Amino acid sequence: MDLVVAPGPGIPQGLVVPATCLVERFSRASGPGGQGVNTTDSRVELELDVTALPGLDEARRGRLVSSLGPRLVDGRLLVVTASEHRQQRHNRIAARERMASLLRAALAPPPPPRRPTRPTRGSTQRRLDAKRRRSDTKATRTRPTSEG
Repeated sequence: MDLVVAPGPGIPQGLVVPATCLVERFSRASGPGGQGVNTTDSRVELELDVTALPGLDEARRGRLVSSLGPRLVDGRLLVVTASEHRQQRHNRIAARERMASLLRAALAPPPPPRRPTRPTRGSTQRRLDAKRRRSDTKATRTRPTSEG
């Protein structure tokens, strides 16, 4: 079954990952589950080679590899696991949704750079007035002198 990535920034038409590019492995999940936890392979591990992903130009492929860099195994494999459900079918759906959201976020272009701004004259004046008032308040807290 193909993995469908919804359209978004960076992929206006969406993306379809063919089932031949995905590798699914199943194993026993840890945690509670009674007697069935030792016999059913409900944990799902979904693997995708991002360097061999069809339908991407070089710019998008480079953006994908650079943004997913720390998550990639051997610099090319994206591995997602799901074991939060007791049924293998639900874990397969969860792993596919997680993989699609990771791909969608990684293919989004970087946000525009921040344009630095200067504080307005009024905000600077208000800040200095507040500092002066605070200083006056603290100055009245000193101990009275014995001159008087």
